Amino acid sequence: MVDEVQTSARPTPEARRQQILDAACDCVRQAGFHGASMADIAKAAGLSVGQIYRYFENKEAIIGAIVGQDLAEMRAKFAEMESRPGDLVDAMTEHLPEAVDKCFDPGRAALTLEVLAEAARNPKVSAIVRAADEQERIYAQAMLDRSRKPEWSEAEFQARCEAVGMLFDGMIMRSVNHPDTDREALARVLITTIRHLLG
Repeated sequence: MVDEVQTSARPTPEARRQQILDAACDCVRQAGFHGASMADIAKAAGLSVGQIYRYFENKEAIIGAIVGQDLAEMRAKFAEMESRPGDLVDAMTEHLPEAVDKCFDPGRAALTLEVLAEAARNPKVSAIVRAADEQERIYAQAMLDRSRKPEWSEAEFQARCEAVGMLFDGMIMRSVNHPDTDREALARVLITTIRHLLG
């Protein structure tokens, strides 16, 4: 009976992976990727280094999983917006205040900037980040194609989609440089900007 209770309480592999990822994110926010050793991550997760290596080959694999989580979250958000009736740009702008708050979340911004900084130094991480960005652009362009104007060339459509992405990427950096930005006012201006770019 005791064995049954212990077995049922044992974390699933998915839960263990998430435990490690959560610990890694905390360590990276505090010390950066170079400063966060596998020993630090193991200690934060309450596990041994050997247990970490059962789930992740190295720190690059952990970064890949973190990036993959963000991509899955973004894909789910796109699917939610696409499923709504009416104009797609309306659905996007409705989500803007929430998106602004996410971009201005200090922990999220710190982690994103650390990933990008590591990508600038580490070719393996760069490949992970670029592959994720390509997937994100594919999803976004497929969604935004519904609002595409017939007079736009392919190059112009791609540039407009890129400009929308730049708005959100840039917000993450601005959240560090100017965290006290009036988010409500910013969201209103972004709605107007996005309508101009895509409407």
